[in-house]
Amino acid sequence: MQSTNKKVAIVTGANRGIGFETCRQLSRLGIVTILTSRDETQGRKAVSSLSKESPDLLYHQLDVADMDSIIRLKKFVIDKFNRCDILVNNAGVFLDRGVSIFNLEVEILQETIEINSFGALKMSQEFLPLMQTPGYGRIVNVSSAMGSISSMGGGSAAYKLSKLMLNGMTRIMAAENEQDDIKINTMAPGWVRTDMGGSNAPRSLSQGADTIIWLATLPADGPSGGFFEDRTPAAW
Repeated sequence: MQSTNKKVAIVTGANRGIGFETCRQLSRLGIVTILTSRDETQGRKAVSSLSKESPDLLYHQLDVADMDSIIRLKKFVIDKFNRCDILVNNAGVFLDRGVSIFNLEVEILQETIEINSFGALKMSQEFLPLMQTPGYGRIVNVSSAMGSISSMGGGSAAYKLSKLMLNGMTRIMAAENEQDDIKINTMAPGWVRTDMGGSNAPRSLSQGADTIIWLATLPADGPSGGFFEDRTPAAW
């Protein structure tokens, strides 16, 4: 086991986009950051590209839809550090852009919820105990304004419902951990220039990751059980 006084963070779906930028910024803060991705080749390439500016960056393969993959990551983290201080559930897919709910294939809905919702739940279930032992942890669930029921419209039902479920799970998990310095929040990064967001999106990766970093490094008197955008409460 490698002893470290530094905080240890895990970021899912991080070989590109907002997850990649989150790893960059966390590592720059001196946090040992484990960049994960389904595609190992792309993930290791991402770590290599940041190695000079982000020395506290490691790689481990992870498919959040595969329980065996989650368990392998957990074993790696326990064997190497025996701690997890920060978990950023960023992995997600958007498979039904603009599709009417009346034309939505149930298989697409199932796959989207499996990754976007259940993936975050399973990761939280497995890594929360590593936070409960020392009584400190930060879980950030990367959601979307499209998961806000107050502004929900038509189209893209699978993606929207998966983020709505993620928001609900965040509230429940936070309510069950009020006794510890464990902050569990969800956030919307806005429309960001990523492969998912497209090149016409108005926000940079740094802007998209800003609220994630804020929630991942909250002080002891910080909020828990909230939904945030640009560091301010968002409508559920």
